[in-house]
Amino acid sequence: MKSMTGYSYVETYLDGTFVSVEVKSLNSRFLDLSVNLPHWLSKIEKKLRDYFSSKILRGKVDVTLRIREAEGNISVYADTSVAKAYTSAIKEIADSVGLGGDVPLSLIVSQDGVLRSEHSSNQDEYFEFILPVLERAFDDFEKSRVEEGRALKADVLSMVDRIKDSLAVIEKWIPDMEETFRNNIRSKFEDILGNLSDTDEQRIMQETAALLVKYTINEEVVRLHSHLNCLCNEIEENPAPGKKLDFICQEINREANTIGSKNQDIESGMAVISIKDALENIREQIRNIE
Repeated sequence: MKSMTGYSYVETYLDGTFVSVEVKSLNSRFLDLSVNLPHWLSKIEKKLRDYFSSKILRGKVDVTLRIREAEGNISVYADTSVAKAYTSAIKEIADSVGLGGDVPLSLIVSQDGVLRSEHSSNQDEYFEFILPVLERAFDDFEKSRVEEGRALKADVLSMVDRIKDSLAVIEKWIPDMEETFRNNIRSKFEDILGNLSDTDEQRIMQETAALLVKYTINEEVVRLHSHLNCLCNEIEENPAPGKKLDFICQEINREANTIGSKNQDIESGMAVISIKDALENIREQIRNIE
């Protein structure tokens, strides 16, 4: 189980070229991959995307590639006609507002199209060149996600244990439901009628049976145990259980709400509150799980 949150940074020199790769990610329902690289390597962006999207299922992932060559394979060209056009236009503006003097060279060369650069490296070969750095960066990134995933797993399982403890409190009350309902109904009948006849006893049994049908929680308890087992199995066996865990938590919450609505016991009511609190903590944590 891995967290969607991770980070890695790797830098190295390869044949006189400085290469750095930074990978960082946050939570997201789907894979949202952003790749930042030098403009002259734009043709390998798809290869970078394919590389990382084949290894990451979910998360907002930012990949940044930086390259600095000691001996660059870059050719720079000057477009003098464009430079002259900019110079003429800037002088015309300066004269119109009463400013004379020469136009600074730095202002001219900073305009679009005055200087053009071309990189002579083969981009497909360049991808193979930087691939070892990408692999190191991803390995470190993966380790950070796995480490945080262990912490998330431990916390989620501790919350599952808390739910099971609370469920045990509720289960202890189930055998006493019939006697509790019967005693409550008998007490009300005695307050109204005094001594009870056989007919009254029959009525008490009917009322008790009706309440048991209305308030029994056996099915909900069984389903809740099943959902908890399913949740634990997903955590142990599914390498990317995030979405499935969210669905399971919805089912757990539904059963807990039903038990709470049927509850007639104070101690069990507190146990239901404990279950919902633990479940909310689980749902917070699984938002970070891939």
